Amino acid sequence: MPRNFDIPKFYRSPIISVIKTARMAADPRKKDLVPSLLDFGPVKVWIARNFGFCFGVENAVEIAYRAISEHPDRRLFMLSEMIHNPQVNNDLRRRGMQFLRSSTGDQLISFDTLTPEDIVVIPAFGTTLEIKEDLKDRGVDVRTYDTTCPFVKKVWRRSEQIGDKNYTVIIHGKRLHEESRASFSHASKHAPVIVIRDTDDAEDLGKVIRGEKDRAYFYERFAECYSDGFDPDRDLERIGVVNQTTMLVTETLAVTDILRNAVYERYQEDGHFVDTSDTLCYATHENQEAARVMLEQPLDLALVVGGYNSSNTSQIVSLCGTVVPTYFIRGADEIGLNRIHHYDYPVMEVRTAVDWIPTHRPVSIAITSGASCPDMIVDDVIRKVVAFFEDTASFADALAPYEAVSVPVG
Repeated sequence: MPRNFDIPKFYRSPIISVIKTARMAADPRKKDLVPSLLDFGPVKVWIARNFGFCFGVENAVEIAYRAISEHPDRRLFMLSEMIHNPQVNNDLRRRGMQFLRSSTGDQLISFDTLTPEDIVVIPAFGTTLEIKEDLKDRGVDVRTYDTTCPFVKKVWRRSEQIGDKNYTVIIHGKRLHEESRASFSHASKHAPVIVIRDTDDAEDLGKVIRGEKDRAYFYERFAECYSDGFDPDRDLERIGVVNQTTMLVTETLAVTDILRNAVYERYQEDGHFVDTSDTLCYATHENQEAARVMLEQPLDLALVVGGYNSSNTSQIVSLCGTVVPTYFIRGADEIGLNRIHHYDYPVMEVRTAVDWIPTHRPVSIAITSGASCPDMIVDDVIRKVVAFFEDTASFADALAPYEAVSVPVG
């Protein structure tokens, strides 16, 4: 039975909730990945089967708002952004939550100002052992409001297990992302660790493993990506791959295959590679697979909604962008009839596109969001897009096939 989280009602949505309730009632195991269709006539909106708040994010939101309600008279701090969504973080600020660090690790408020009476919430990405120890030494409670995602903790446990068996931990992730920094810290207590970003990194690391490149190449190529004392001649003999949970699942599998093959080619025997595929996040996988199936529809463009610094959202943007013109937006405010402000993920810049809506009718638009995006923001985007078209069907008519399903979720 799925757990129902107690999160603010304004994060819920009158459009998406109807669709999700109907889809869950008809397909509780989420085996049917065909997207949902809202047919307004001149515009058809395809909505991915799976998207939005995952278990870990709902858990974090519930804990953060509980901290606010339970301590109205105490100072409240988030260690850093709870999740990578600007609307959620801004709402926490409006309710009195202060942020100690930025998502890139910059110190915004000195830990020296903290007292044991202050409430500090650990974000869903987790944090490093060093930061936790620092806070504990100051008398700060780091357990009561720790929102670290259970699947991130699973990566930590698996890293510990393989490290204790004398395997090196290779993290597929973004070295400076909060989750990867936290996983790097936890894994380093048990094993040599290196973070690699993509299959190009994996191919180059494979060259070192096979002996095609020497240690000097390794230290230059992977500078600042490995743990203290890392010796490529010693520490690449036995390896296991874990991942930042928001990375492309298919890429993690590709990275794993490259490195598994490299160690086998070098040593010609089993025992040098440990299978760690059980660290892949189910929610990340579900959202990415749902996006893939959505892209099989006849589409004119895709809108992916989420925070610009959201890793899992950017992976969905990358998926969609290989198939159809894709716009990465934070919300409805970035959309206009003749222009759209969007984040160009490959070049990491905010840009403006004009005449983004095709002139033919009907227009077919795919919409999905990242795991940290509230459904109500997707609702707003849908309403804004539909308003650009004339002679559309009503929302009641478009939602009628889903309203007919009355069985509640769970």
